[in-house]
Amino acid sequence: MIRLKISPVDLTRSCRAQNHNPNGDGFEPSCLSFSASVSHPKVRDFHVAKRVEDIGFYAGFVGCSFMIGRALTSVFWGVIADRYGRKPVIMIGTISVVLFNTLFGLSTSFWMALSTRFLLGSCNGLLGPIKAYASEVTRPEYQALGLSVVSTSWGIGLIIGPALGGFLAQPAVKYPSIFSENSLFGRFPYFLPCLCISLVAFGVAIAIFWLPETLHMHNGKSKENCSISDDEEATAYGSDLKENIEEGGGKGAVPKRNLFTNWPLMSSIIVYCVFSLHDMAYTELFSLWAVSDRKYGGLSFSSNDVGVVLAISGFGLLVFQMSLYSTAEKFLGPIMVMRIAAVLSVPLLASYPAIAMLSGLSLALVINCASLLKNVLSMAIITGLFLLQNNAVPQHQRGAANGISMTAMSIFKAIGPGGGGALFSLAQVRQVASFLPGDQMIFFILNVVEVIGLILTFKPFLVLPDK
Repeated sequence: MIRLKISPVDLTRSCRAQNHNPNGDGFEPSCLSFSASVSHPKVRDFHVAKRVEDIGFYAGFVGCSFMIGRALTSVFWGVIADRYGRKPVIMIGTISVVLFNTLFGLSTSFWMALSTRFLLGSCNGLLGPIKAYASEVTRPEYQALGLSVVSTSWGIGLIIGPALGGFLAQPAVKYPSIFSENSLFGRFPYFLPCLCISLVAFGVAIAIFWLPETLHMHNGKSKENCSISDDEEATAYGSDLKENIEEGGGKGAVPKRNLFTNWPLMSSIIVYCVFSLHDMAYTELFSLWAVSDRKYGGLSFSSNDVGVVLAISGFGLLVFQMSLYSTAEKFLGPIMVMRIAAVLSVPLLASYPAIAMLSGLSLALVINCASLLKNVLSMAIITGLFLLQNNAVPQHQRGAANGISMTAMSIFKAIGPGGGGALFSLAQVRQVASFLPGDQMIFFILNVVEVIGLILTFKPFLVLPDK
């Protein structure tokens, strides 16, 4: 999944050009920020933020709406995936991206943007069934690689989404020789990146028709009609099918254990929520920090500069997850990889305020390396937690288990954009504070959340499933 994001400060700059007040007493931006923004020639602003410093605060609400919608429906989609299969839920979620992402790009008001994001989150039950699918379609020895593909695609989506937003937003301004101000893309300056994502999702929706289903019900009737032997299914989809056949004995459904009393599952979900909160807040704050002015402790990057940094991080993340993570997990185990990644993230984040003092080529090299390393470490943690969650439950409960995980994670991720935006706005007015001035406060609080997550990876809190 690719999450589209538009740089808030880039939008602010365009707002200055459109809504400049000659009296010098401020302006009302005609755009939202970050998670997305839209505008219309007749609607110069959404009348949300009165000051530049407040844009980050209001920016978080659009991002929150998606997560709130997903939190309300993730368990429902997980139960549907356990009952009717992973494929239908994946198909519905992909089609919802096509529909609501397109409408999001055509939004003409703050409330329309908020509503389309909420509806997209409500209909988007993709990640939970996809995690279950990845663990079921691979043999046990390749589960780390299979789930690393999921976390990598998810992480790359979080990276490439802002990059696409930076390159394709406001095409009539950036590419006037191709797009005129009177064209559809001139009237809806954020429709082009949304349309590109919708077209990709439409192609994926067509490809899903050929996706094999991994959820097989082994009752008496289905077992008689099955054209593939149990041994062949176990070979094709891993050991889970064979385990479920033996448990069911062909006599009916397998008794289900209460997931909320499954502490190995619930403890890994709690840790997942903490790190997800950190990752979401970091994702929001990185672009806000990068495009903010140097007098506020930022890098004064343009949206294109941020897009380049995130695109490089996405490519490096793909290489790491595809080639190195499964090897590291094999020798160290997922929990040790998580702990090492969390420990390394702390000094890395603490160095960000010092990075803002660099300039020129040295700044470009250091910020690209730092962004790449931070995203690699974050995805190593998330992939390990995916493994722990899917190994804590049998196949017939993985959809519901991942639904619970997505609900809890979405609640924490809903806090991320709003909290990150509010934190950034607070940092802007604390530039001369005696303790943790400006952006130092931002990265200090991010490190506090990271350390809390690290502590929770140790016993007695994090419990491994019985073998």
